Amino acid sequence: MLNNKLLTFATVSLACSTVAMGGVFAWEKLSNQSKLSINSLGGVTVGMTISQASKAAGIRLITQPFDPSCYYIKPQGQPKDVSFMMTGEGRIARIDIDNKSITTIRGAKIGDTEARIKSLYPGQIKVKQHEYLKDGHYLVFVPSDRADQNYRVVFETDGKRVIRMRSGKLPEVEYVEGCA
Repeated sequence: MLNNKLLTFATVSLACSTVAMGGVFAWEKLSNQSKLSINSLGGVTVGMTISQASKAAGIRLITQPFDPSCYYIKPQGQPKDVSFMMTGEGRIARIDIDNKSITTIRGAKIGDTEARIKSLYPGQIKVKQHEYLKDGHYLVFVPSDRADQNYRVVFETDGKRVIRMRSGKLPEVEYVEGCA
């Protein structure tokens, strides 16, 4: 009887440990509900290779026609309007979002007003003039945590509302024309 209880306890403990450990290593499938942070979208993080990112995304990532020094990959299928900038080292440097469903961790999204972005990131938004839109801006979230100083989230606006957003490491996240 005691041996059966110990065996049951050990089996349940092992199962719980496996589930707990599995949760730590389980990747969130990339979707329209994935959240954008300064250095990630869902389980895909800046610094990953294509192979690592595909595994983390739970979907195949396909390469766009490219120059080996800088190119983009994107999910095959859903979510649409998401791309990852790859550098010459073959690692993700930035994440570009044109998808209206994806939000940042704080809830910012395409279509939000400039005032809403500033309210979600009080005292941490640096405003820059847009390169091509007369009334537009780049609202740049600058993290206060010292460990995150090489990352940014850039909200591109038409002067009123966010029209696209991107996150990643410096200097790539601030490239106005992507790889161009």
